[in-house]
Amino acid sequence: MDIEEEIRSLQLDSAGSRDAVEPVQKVKEKKEEHDEVEMNKKRHLNVVFIGHVDAGKSTTGGQILFLSGQVDDRTIQKYEKEAKDKSRESWYMAFIMDTNEEERAKGKTIEVGRAHFETETTRFTILDAPGHKSYVPNMISGASQADIGVLVISARKGEFETGYERGGQTREHVQLAKTLGVSKLLVVVNKMDDLTVNWSKERYDEIESKMVPFLKTSGYNVKKDVQFIPISGLLGTNMKTRLSKETCSWWDGPCLFEALDSIEVPLRDPKGPFRLPIIDKFKDMGTTVMGKVESGSVHEGDSLIIMPNKAQVKVIAIFIDEDRVKYAGPGENLRVRLSGIDDEDILAGFVLSSVANPIPAVTEFYAQLQILELLENAIFTPGYKAVLHIHSVVEECEIVDLLEEIDMKTKKPKKKKPLFVKNGAVIKCRIQVTNLICMEKFSDFPQLGRFTLRTEGKTIAVGKVIDAPSKKSKRSSTN
Repeated sequence: MDIEEEIRSLQLDSAGSRDAVEPVQKVKEKKEEHDEVEMNKKRHLNVVFIGHVDAGKSTTGGQILFLSGQVDDRTIQKYEKEAKDKSRESWYMAFIMDTNEEERAKGKTIEVGRAHFETETTRFTILDAPGHKSYVPNMISGASQADIGVLVISARKGEFETGYERGGQTREHVQLAKTLGVSKLLVVVNKMDDLTVNWSKERYDEIESKMVPFLKTSGYNVKKDVQFIPISGLLGTNMKTRLSKETCSWWDGPCLFEALDSIEVPLRDPKGPFRLPIIDKFKDMGTTVMGKVESGSVHEGDSLIIMPNKAQVKVIAIFIDEDRVKYAGPGENLRVRLSGIDDEDILAGFVLSSVANPIPAVTEFYAQLQILELLENAIFTPGYKAVLHIHSVVEECEIVDLLEEIDMKTKKPKKKKPLFVKNGAVIKCRIQVTNLICMEKFSDFPQLGRFTLRTEGKTIAVGKVIDAPSKKSKRSSTN
C-alpha cells in the first residue's frame, strides 16, 4: 500500500514537472519546425567552376564570395598584400578559393575548393575544380557532385585558342561535365576587360560561334541548357549587377547572379531510396562521412547501410556546412556522423544507402560507351584496361567483351560483332573490375549510372551502365 501511494505521488510529481516542461518542448518543437522551414525555403545547388588552366575560375569564384558578402574588405586587403609579395598582383581574388600554399605559389588550383554563398532564392555551394590536366581526376570528383556548371573561358588573345585546341582542358572539361551529369552550363566569357579585348563584341561572338558547335557535339542542347555571359572576374563586372552601357553598349542580357538564380534543374525525389556516395571520411567524435545526397532523405537516428561492405550504421548527427540539422533532403552536401563502423572500414566510393533498398554492388556490368579519343596507336579491344570513374569511385577496369557496335546513322546495332573499335564509335560492352563497386542502372539513377574511362591522364571514353549481369554469371565470376 505504501509503495502504491509512493508511486502515485511520484506520478503526480512527474505530471507537474511535465506540465512545466511541455511549454519548453513546444517551443523547441516550434524552433525545429522553423529551422526546417528555413532550410527548405531556399533551394540548394552545387556549382562547379570548370575550364582551362588560367581562365580565371578561382578569381571568379573569389569575386562571387566577395560580392555576396562572404569575405570582408580587410581579408581582401590581406590577400592583395600577399599576392603583391609573391609578385602576383592579379591573383589576390583567387586566394579566397586557393587556400593552400602550393596553390598560391604556383597559381594553380589543385584540390577542389569549396565555398558557399546565397542569392535571394538559392543557396549555392561553389566547387572550384582544377583546370590543369595533371589534376583532372580532382576535377572529376568536383563535377560528379555538381548540379550546374560554370565554364570559364578566357577572352584574352591567345588564351581562348590554347584552351580550346586539341589537348586544351576546355574541351575535356565540357565532355566530362556532360558525362558526370552537369546538365546546365553557364559559359562565362571572362577577362573581357583585358587590353587585347576591351569588351569587343567581335571577340565575344567569335568565341560563342566556336563553342556552340562543340557544345552540341558534347550532347548539350544549346538553346535550352546553355547560356553565354561576358564578365570580368577580376573587376567583378557583370557579376552581381548588370553591365553599364558605358562599359559595354551591346550587352542586354542578365548578370551572372541573375543567370545562376534563374537556372532550373530537375527536382530529385526526397521520398526515393536514400543514396549518398561517400567522397571523404574522418574521425570526429565517432566516424564522420562526407558526400552529396543523390536521392531520398535522411533523419537523425536513422538506421542505414554502407555498401558494398554491408555495414549497418546509425545516424548520430547531420551537418550542412557548419550547422547541425535534424533532417536533410536530396541535393544537400552533408557531413554525417555515424555509429557502428570504424573510419578505417570506409573508402571513398562507398555509398550510404537505405536498408530496405540498398544500392547494388557488382564486379561486372554491361555498359554503352562512346569512344572519344584513344591514345595514339591504341586499339580498343577485349582486354583493354583503363581507370573507371563513376560517382566517387575510382577503380581499375578491363573491357571483357565487345557485344555490339551502334551504327551512328541508323542508331541500330550493326549485324557483325566487333573485334575492335576506333575513335567516335558507340558500343555496348561488358566491363569487369577487381573489387566490388556500387552503381545503379543509368535508366534508374542517372547520377549513379554514368561514368568515364581514362588512360594515362586522358579521358578516352564516356559511358552509362545498362545493366548488371545476372546473379548466375556473377556467382561464376566470383568463384
